[in-house]
Order: sequence, then C-alpha cells, then structure tokens
Amino acid sequence: MPTLIAAPSRIEAAGTKPKLIDEFVGRVNTGTERLSVAHMRSPSGWVEPGQTPEFDEYTVVIKGEVHVEHKAGALTVRAGQAVLTHAGEWIRYSTPGPEGAEYIAICLPAFAPATVHRDAE
Repeated sequence: MPTLIAAPSRIEAAGTKPKLIDEFVGRVNTGTERLSVAHMRSPSGWVEPGQTPEFDEYTVVIKGEVHVEHKAGALTVRAGQAVLTHAGEWIRYSTPGPEGAEYIAICLPAFAPATVHRDAE
C-alpha cells in the first residue's frame, strides 16, 4: 500500500545565510537511510562550507542557479539542469546569482550530518 508523506520536516542548514531545507524522504522525516529527497531554497549570496560527503548527490535546479566548485574547477547548474556529485569528491555549493536558487536534492544513501564531512571553518 502506498505511504502518504503528508509534510516535510524542516532541517537546519549550514552556510553563510539562512537556507530552507524541507526533507520529504530521509533519516529525519521518514526514517529512511537508503536515500533522501529534499526541497531546498537558498538566497542570493549563500555559500556552504566545502565538503567531502560519503553519498552521491543529485541536484535538480528548478529556479535560479547553483554554483558547484570541485577540485578540477567549477560549474554552474541552471534552472532545468541537474548535476551529480559523487561520494568521496570534494565539492562546495553556493547560490551567487541575484535570485538565489530553488532545487531538489536527492542523496544516496540518505544525507546525515556525520557523513557530509564539511571542511573546518
């Protein structure tokens, strides 16, 4: 039988400005460890600490653009595009554009603070 997920759980975000994270599926909202699905809304100028996560992350940009720094350079993911970052590679996300960004993040396995391995500040 299907399981209705009536509402997401709001998760505290890391970064320089307040970012909204609403987890629909994952360790917090559904107790799911296999994957997490979250709706993200970040303002213009938001920058997250660099990280080397233990999970793959698929990011689908709905509005604005997400800047992704990596060891070999950087790329910009615009509305209507997606990016896959791989477990074990260093990355840093930001939303420098004037409208910030709205996007969906899917992590395999599910996001957990202990597995993101953020850089020391």
